[in-house]
Amino acid sequence: MKRANIKLGLASVSKEEAIRQAGELLKNAGYVEEGYINGMLEREKLVSTYLDHNIAIPHGEAEVKEKVKKTGIVVLQYPQGIDYGDGNIVKLMIGIAGKGNEHIDVIAKLAGILDDEAEAEKLVNSTDADYVYNCLK
Repeated sequence: MKRANIKLGLASVSKEEAIRQAGELLKNAGYVEEGYINGMLEREKLVSTYLDHNIAIPHGEAEVKEKVKKTGIVVLQYPQGIDYGDGNIVKLMIGIAGKGNEHIDVIAKLAGILDDEAEAEKLVNSTDADYVYNCLK
């Protein structure tokens, strides 16, 4: 994870646009190839990547695994929230690209961090990229 891949204070957009933004950031950081973004959007149609505490973890479906160059995450924060469907509002989106099955380890680590509601709330509402980086690195 790189500090440059943490974008805080973004203007609210649609769920699909937010997923595209996460995918573009993954692509521009060298984690994935172009086709991965469509795989992220397709996965979201099948099952929501909303976790809890205003956090979602969009990632590509199995069909685009070959588009992952290396494992990495990006963080996008939408302080006003975005409508993620089913009454869920997302303020923090953590885009994931996992080489092989490494995404499972990444998701497990994130779930552990986000298990603490107070910590999750601090992370979601932080205006300090260094704090976010240190929590998630």
